[in-house]
Formats: sequence, structure tokens, C-alpha cells
Amino acid sequence: MASLLSQSLRRIVSTVGNDRPTSIAKGYRNARIVSVCARKGGVGKTTTAVNLAAGYALRGKSVLLVDMDAQGHCTTALSSELRGMAAGSLSEVLLGRRRDVQEIALRTSVPNLYITVGDKELSSAEGVMAGKIGKEFLLRKCLKVARTHYDLIVIDCPPTLGNLTINALMASDYLLVPCDMSVLALEGVDDIFETVETLSDTLNHDLGILGVLRTRYDSRNKSVNECVEPALASRYGRTLLDTRIPVNTRLAQAQAAGKPIARFDEACRGAVAYDELLDEVAGSLGF
Repeated sequence: MASLLSQSLRRIVSTVGNDRPTSIAKGYRNARIVSVCARKGGVGKTTTAVNLAAGYALRGKSVLLVDMDAQGHCTTALSSELRGMAAGSLSEVLLGRRRDVQEIALRTSVPNLYITVGDKELSSAEGVMAGKIGKEFLLRKCLKVARTHYDLIVIDCPPTLGNLTINALMASDYLLVPCDMSVLALEGVDDIFETVETLSDTLNHDLGILGVLRTRYDSRNKSVNECVEPALASRYGRTLLDTRIPVNTRLAQAQAAGKPIARFDEACRGAVAYDELLDEVAGSLGF
């Protein structure tokens, strides 16, 4: 009896000052989860993740943007829209110090949009995750409650195919792959689809493909386009989206201002293109 009382007291004391709730209330939604993944940096991956999430939020969907890249570029791109302080970090959730991503979701001033803020500790957390049983499923487990609170969860993956990206892909229902008009970006798309095939074969996870999105598209650069376009069409014709995101200085200016393009300059070419993307993938997402 004394031993049982002692154990009970230790459990009570250990919870004092702990800001983790004993339970997290579930919502009534069932979010579609989309990973935005690119093997090469500088192709508009984060720009696409931010404007996909913010765009649907502005259309009335409840959206969570998960900044899974240790560089924290999603957070930077929405810096003017953040409200308050996050209750914790994504690395804390992945390493079991918090129960669910919903605990750390931060409201933004964009209606219906929430974000997990940038976390530089994700790089070191990735190494720790490698030693855990079921390491590929850690994020999926930590999104069980969060996905009941949103219509859409968008994950901005790091530009690598390590544990963090694998976790994102295993937690997701769909994949969106930005690709600029370069041979190196094209090779990166090949790597991603090989990984998706491996996950299907070894872990029985069939990921829906929203599509390959052509980004940083410059119609004036005909020689490069004529080299890359046929290769994209031949390899990924059925998944190649019609939408092209143009080279547009307003997109870069919106990021610098910490705003999604739809709230920075809704009439610019970049904003119009991302609006077209929302229309094109809405059917696949059931929106």
C-alpha cells in the first residue's frame, strides 16, 4: 500500500507545472493531409505550401500549415500574420514530449489558418527519431487529434529524403511536387517518386498524387522549356498539372513582407496562378 501511495504521489508531483493537458479534445473534421515535397531547394516548395494553405483558408476551409523544414521558411513567409506565441515546438511533439500537433498550433491573422512555427531543433530531432521503433509513423500518430480539427493539413517538407520527409509522406494522403524548369529539379522529382514507390512496397502506404507543379516558369526562356517540358510530360504526363507558377517578383516581395500572396497582391500573376492551382486540385481533395 505504501508503495502504491508513493507511486501515485510521484505521478501527481510530476504533473505540477507541466503544461501538457491530460487529454486533448477531438474535433469533428477529418483533414486531408498534403505533403509539399521537393528534392531540390529554390524551386518554390515553401511558396507553394504557404499559398496552398492560405488560399484554401481564405476560401473558408480550416487549415493547418506544418512547418517541418528546420529552416523555418513557412514561418518567415507568414511572419506578419502570426498571433501570440506557440505553446511548444514540433520536435517536442515528435520526440514524445507533447502528445499531439494540435497542442502547438498557432493562430494566424489569416482567417481559418493555423501554423506550427519554425523549429531549428528539428535537425537534431531527426537523428533521435532514427533510433525509435516505428520511426516512420511518429508524425502520423501525432496528428490523430489535429486532423479532427481541420479540413486540410499542409506539410512543408525539408528538401531532403530523410526521416522528417518520410514521416511527412507516411502521415499524408496526398503529395504535391513543385518542380522548376531545370534538369536538376527534374532529377529530384525522380528521387521523390522512387521513394513513394518504396513506401508503397515496404510499408503498404499508397500515397495519392495531387500532381507535379511547374514553378518559376518563364515563358521567354524557350530553350530551357523545350528541354525540360518534354521530359516532364513523358515521365509524369498523367500527374503533370496544367497550372504553371510564373517567375514573379511579387511572390518574393510577399515572402519578404511575411504575407501570403493573396493578401499581398491578389491581382498579380503569381496570385492568379496559385488561385488556378487551388481550382485544379480542389476536386482531388474533395473541396
